[in-house]
Amino acid sequence: MKSNQHATNGTRGIKRIDLAYVELASSENARDINRDIVLEIIRSQQPVARADLARSSGLQPSTISAIVEQLIEEKWVAEGAMARRPRGRPSTLLSLNDAMVILVADVRPNQAIVALVDLNGRFLAREAVPLVSEPARSVTKIVQCMQSMRAAHSDRSFEGIGISMPGRVDPETQRLLLAPNLKWTDYDIKGAIEEQMQLQVELANAANACLLSELWSGRLDGIRNAVLITVSEGIGGAILANGQIITSRSGLAGEFGHSPIDPTGPVCGCGQRGCWEVFASSTAALRYYAELAPRNTNGHRALNIHDLLRLTEEGDPTAIAAVTRQATHLGRGLRLVTASLSPEVVLITGDLTTSWARFGPIIQKEMANTMLAGAAPELGITKDGELSRLRGAAAVVLQRHSGYHTSTHLAASGKRSLRNAPAGK
Repeated sequence: MKSNQHATNGTRGIKRIDLAYVELASSENARDINRDIVLEIIRSQQPVARADLARSSGLQPSTISAIVEQLIEEKWVAEGAMARRPRGRPSTLLSLNDAMVILVADVRPNQAIVALVDLNGRFLAREAVPLVSEPARSVTKIVQCMQSMRAAHSDRSFEGIGISMPGRVDPETQRLLLAPNLKWTDYDIKGAIEEQMQLQVELANAANACLLSELWSGRLDGIRNAVLITVSEGIGGAILANGQIITSRSGLAGEFGHSPIDPTGPVCGCGQRGCWEVFASSTAALRYYAELAPRNTNGHRALNIHDLLRLTEEGDPTAIAAVTRQATHLGRGLRLVTASLSPEVVLITGDLTTSWARFGPIIQKEMANTMLAGAAPELGITKDGELSRLRGAAAVVLQRHSGYHTSTHLAASGKRSLRNAPAGK
């Protein structure tokens, strides 16, 4: 069996291993799990001494020493100050290596946000890059921005590049499978960026990346079943089931936004009529606003979703009516999620969350009214708002390059309230 001594009940995020989800493994896999545990404890308790790692993990000091040396050699972990103890020799404290950084990009149909993130999730640089319809030209603009950031931080160690995409990515080929709002499916984004940057590139669906970021932060500790919904130009979804992110063989799991809810509705980018996203996305809110008043009495015109949400905060009745309609459809459409998956938690991330105090209760009410039975799941928003896609892209690189497993992170028993969970680094 995989290591049976990894965790104790006193460590945040690593209270015990759920034996229902432990699989038979080789000694090599057991070492990988132990390595995951040590990396997680360093991340959550940093700065931490080797002796404390041994106590928190239950692993032998010799095992801790070997794992720590490996993590230091691979530059995931760095040694810091000396900690003096009442008894015994001073200990060197360990932390995640903030000299290691990851280039990330959140790609949208009209622009990309490019950023530089360290292992603790701190942003060292961030810049918006306007995109065009032709993917090769757009990728060149993204690469130029990344090259500029790398040159400005040449003293850092660059681990790789994470790209959050507004569509589904084939987990085997790392090619874009479905992105109706972007239409780059015939272009090898990963290959083009790797060739120009000479760094390994990891593509991920935006919703899956955001969900992984929430797991990495510890905000979902103790929760094994959750759904995250992204609200932007379209509607995306990510599924956490029994402590595992579900992508399916083709990577298409979670496409709730392209589930038809009204066959007489507007045509969706996927070619079907009346999909959930044509009623509940940011694009839908802008359409509602244009239908209600192409130019209202104050002379305002909502050019983008941020303009529209700003108008709602200013009390513009037309803008409030438009976004209320969007929020209503978003809440009603969550029946697709609650009826099919019955999650403990539903998280919303994206444009609408900037006005959550006004529109969150509408979504909550509509979701509760459409439950088949029982209480509605806990509804919340991601901590980082629009930055969650960028942190998610970094988390994807961390997961794939460090060998970190989300199932290890989610081994905690006992449900914790989403509102009371730690915010993370």
